[in-house]
Amino acid sequence: MIDYYETKSQPITRAMVIQAYRKVKANKGSYGIDGMDWQDLDKDLSSYLYKLWNRLTSGSYFPPPVKEVEIDKKNGGGKRSLGIPTILDRIAQEVVKTPLERIVEPHFHKSSYGYRPGKSCHQAVETATRTAICHNWAIDLDIKSFFDTIDHELLMKAVRHYCKDKWVLMYVERWLKAGIVKVDGSYIDRTTGTPQGGVISPLLANIFLHVAFDKWMEKNFPNKPFERYADDIVVHCKTDKQAKFVLSQIRKRMADCKLILHSVKTKIVNLCGITNEKYPRSLDFLGFTIKPAWSKTKSGFWLMPTNFISQKSITSVLEKFSKLNIHKWRKPIGELAAALNPIIRGVMNYYCKFYSTHTYYVWKQLNKRLVKWVRWEKGLYKKNASRWLKIKYREKPNLFHHWQLVHP
Repeated sequence: MIDYYETKSQPITRAMVIQAYRKVKANKGSYGIDGMDWQDLDKDLSSYLYKLWNRLTSGSYFPPPVKEVEIDKKNGGGKRSLGIPTILDRIAQEVVKTPLERIVEPHFHKSSYGYRPGKSCHQAVETATRTAICHNWAIDLDIKSFFDTIDHELLMKAVRHYCKDKWVLMYVERWLKAGIVKVDGSYIDRTTGTPQGGVISPLLANIFLHVAFDKWMEKNFPNKPFERYADDIVVHCKTDKQAKFVLSQIRKRMADCKLILHSVKTKIVNLCGITNEKYPRSLDFLGFTIKPAWSKTKSGFWLMPTNFISQKSITSVLEKFSKLNIHKWRKPIGELAAALNPIIRGVMNYYCKFYSTHTYYVWKQLNKRLVKWVRWEKGLYKKNASRWLKIKYREKPNLFHHWQLVHP
């Protein structure tokens, strides 16, 4: 029987470890450098969790290096590195993250939306779109290699400002110093940054930018609204002159915090609907494009900032469907729908949150892939394959989730 209040030198109970295990397992995820997956862990769960708790409470836990994994950036933008901790290390991070988050969460800025309970991407996009109605100019900020370049000394200074628990500070510092096993198998020490892929990394990034950006903006530009989702930031201004000045000051602030704004991706955007060839007229934020569009109001049609699925997101979704090679699947259409619908729902739940017409192109392309599947599966020409799919739509109009928006 577990003693939920038993502790040793550090105030960590077994219950905290068990709760962390359940939360991390719910999020799934790959294995780290030790090769242990969830099936391996669950074979001897009690023993592994007891040993982890024992080391955490005695202060003898030192995190192993993270495993570097490279993934493709959206729209062919090269590679992005993730640092994957071991499963047990992710559980240990969750043990420390939970009390730290409880301490710092009440201090976070209302305009910070990333990786926070009760906050979401959609809230950030909705606020950015609404704010742009009365702020004609925006600054689209891009911090170059943010997660890889966070200064450890400045980060620990920020964490210490809010958290006085020595055991939390000790383990946070150890995670920052944990090395990296590269894709080629070589080991390197980490002197800056916190790896994307770690459980505690998003919280540490939020703490850093809360001090480096949010509180600084609140103090120096209290009348300039912004939305921040982790390191994706949009700042709103009334005029282009304001935007130029604010951007110059933000650039200096980032330099003081040992961060660099991307020289190309950081830009001033004109969202007022008036043509100005000097500035771009749209910005991409969290998978959406915000730009002026004709909107119907009670007093007529007006050019107003509106959000659409971004071109990069369209390309990414279609690439996902393309890689599935749907036309080669040899199975009944019911099984095909059952396999595709979870993916379709995920896309619809995210990009159709505000309205759906701007996603119609995606669903038309998917229907074309379904027609191609019919041609291969039934041996029909294109016209007959299209007719066969329309018959299936009339029989079962909800067979594919997207047919409620665009039917064949």
